[in-house]
Amino acid sequence: MTNSLIPRVFGAVAFFCTILLLLAPWRAYYAFLVPGDTSPFPTADQEHEDKSTIEAAYLLGVGKADITGPVVEINLMGYADTAQSGTGLRQRHPEHISQRVVYLVLDTQSGDLAVRNGILEGLKELGDEYSSYNEQTLAVTGTHSHSGPGAWLNYLLPQITSKGFDKDSYQAIVTGSLLAIRRAHQSLSPGTLLLGAGSASGISINRSPYAYLANPADERANYETDTDTDMTLLSFHDALSGKTRGVLTWLPVHGTSLYQNNTLVTGDNKGVAAYLLEETMRAENPDFIAGFSQSNVGDTTPNVLGAYCEDTGLPCKFDDSTCNNKTQGCHGRGPFFQFSDQGTRSCFEIGKRQSDAAYAILKGDNLAPLDSIVVSSVHNFVDLSNYTFVSPFNQSRELHTCSAALGYGFAGGTTDGPGAFDFAQGTNDTDDDSPALKNPLWRVARAFVHAPSDEQIKCQSPKPILLDVGAAKKPYAWSPNIVNIQTLRIGSLIIVVVPGEATTMSGRRWREAVAQSANNVLGIDSPRVVIGGPANTYAHYIATEEEYGVQRYEGASTLYGPHTLAAHINLTLTYLPYLDPSNELPALTGPQPPLNVNKSLSFITGVVVDNPPFFKSFGQSLTSPDPSKTHIAGEVVSAVFVGANPRNDFHLEDTFAAVEHYDSVAGKWTQIRSDRDWSLVYHWQRKSTILGTSEVRIDWEIEPNLNFNNRQLYRIRYYGDAKHIGGSITPFDGTSGTFYIGAPASNSIDIELTREARSSDRSIS
Repeated sequence: MTNSLIPRVFGAVAFFCTILLLLAPWRAYYAFLVPGDTSPFPTADQEHEDKSTIEAAYLLGVGKADITGPVVEINLMGYADTAQSGTGLRQRHPEHISQRVVYLVLDTQSGDLAVRNGILEGLKELGDEYSSYNEQTLAVTGTHSHSGPGAWLNYLLPQITSKGFDKDSYQAIVTGSLLAIRRAHQSLSPGTLLLGAGSASGISINRSPYAYLANPADERANYETDTDTDMTLLSFHDALSGKTRGVLTWLPVHGTSLYQNNTLVTGDNKGVAAYLLEETMRAENPDFIAGFSQSNVGDTTPNVLGAYCEDTGLPCKFDDSTCNNKTQGCHGRGPFFQFSDQGTRSCFEIGKRQSDAAYAILKGDNLAPLDSIVVSSVHNFVDLSNYTFVSPFNQSRELHTCSAALGYGFAGGTTDGPGAFDFAQGTNDTDDDSPALKNPLWRVARAFVHAPSDEQIKCQSPKPILLDVGAAKKPYAWSPNIVNIQTLRIGSLIIVVVPGEATTMSGRRWREAVAQSANNVLGIDSPRVVIGGPANTYAHYIATEEEYGVQRYEGASTLYGPHTLAAHINLTLTYLPYLDPSNELPALTGPQPPLNVNKSLSFITGVVVDNPPFFKSFGQSLTSPDPSKTHIAGEVVSAVFVGANPRNDFHLEDTFAAVEHYDSVAGKWTQIRSDRDWSLVYHWQRKSTILGTSEVRIDWEIEPNLNFNNRQLYRIRYYGDAKHIGGSITPFDGTSGTFYIGAPASNSIDIELTREARSSDRSIS
């Protein structure tokens, strides 16, 4: 078994809670005088050149922390594929936060009830200083990466493919989130918020256009595209230093650039985007933090070239995405699909396009200060198993929702991750020709979970119920019926925090309804509304009523029946008056959802013992890059070490792998890459389960932006931790042999430099 980790942010990034943004109203005036320039904001010189004082409207905090959990031997969350277990790391996962209101952007598949509760409990333990960060003000969102460790979600259904619940995986996210919040809190200082938007094309297409076309033609005519291609950006400017401290963006695109056969932990394309923008802004502000939040992501895909049949190269069937009546051969293609690299190049490209779009907005001229300093939030739990309400679209219709259920089209998968067996998208209860509906095995499986009642079947129609998960309670709840309803307000910006994946048209209807109501109810002249999610609880999808009728994957995964979207919009509008601080309204007391952290099953085996092979030692270098040649940009250099299981220590805020450069002037080695960098990839492979032996391979994809004017000396370092028979864990490290990158140098210099470097190596190893 091989396990890998792409940079410490899912895929080529590490698991961090990427950005914490803490907001509180703040009115203060600061003189900020610089010779020749009176403006503290470099991007708005012309606007402020006549002013010697500026208004800092908010108290802002930003923070980031590592949430990278187990990178090996744990199922990756997203594709629900039992074979997709971690084998290493390409990128660590950070977490980002934005009354104080706290907006967390986790490089995870979604926000989650158990994780959110763990964070809230941790905040209580931090004392009164952190009491402003509570159930009302905390939003926990995920970038929807499908390449992060799983086994941390609250409900049974997503735990099945990960062999249950893993407390270490869960705790890594909670601990990192709390650290990110603490860092943001400790960094609070006066500042200004600027809001803008810009084009971000070429990043996604609609993966279910057949369902999208079911929406009314006159509604579709209002939009040029079948996905949202404008990025919204909120920029955080420090009043004292004039620096941009961070940005928070919203743009929908699925975290599925990396394919189902990828086993490296990464943050997928949004993890790449955050990493690249932070690197770009590092010269201006080394502490700059970028948070790329997800939005109405449901029917989007980063595989922008479309879906094709693997055997013929022809487009997949339009209505159900099949090839020869089967889903397995239909796959979406990213920009560099022709490379056999599990989608790595395509992932980087889609991330880069998002980073470039954000940078263009940040440096453009359409950013404007928020025109109000109101900061408020509302949160409540609502049971959607049978919620009755008046339609927000048609006041003459009384609607109701259903207990959660998944349809046959859910098992058909998507063009990003096709399903199995004889299931297909677009299967509704009138499909007499559906092989899956005819297969008696699935009715037996359905009855094993929970046989739906006639009332439930009627309520969910035209969805043919495959899994009646809302009523399944043994051994504990399979899926949520009680969901989080939350909205945040920051001036004229309204953030609808969504517990699922809204489709493109669902998000558009939602934003339009909230914008109209915010104008009438809150008196906001020009409200800007964004969708943030999947957040707080993962309640699968939120399709429009028309898309639901088609029953492709998104409709089949819309849990609470055809009126799920209408219910969510009704509840958002019902609670909108709570965002006006002048209103005196009764406290919201919804039902409490079940917390399963301490009752969840786990069949995940722990690490028993690590042993080196006979006559070897932990960290010993087994192979190294060729020292006799000069390596160049574009090459991949690798080193293999005697390893140990990385589940022994996650190295949070640290690294498993590093590249070091030898400074011949200072006479010492300096780390220039860690496993947060996309270019450094950590692979772990179990050699013998019985003997407890393993190997680690570290690959460095040499980037072209290094200074190669002179031939320079490098080496690769590995950091590990070995578990012994008695249970104790001992850290160790190892280094590869030295190697050169750059232009050739004379033999005499080579020999002297190598000799000096080896001497230095002995002194620090």
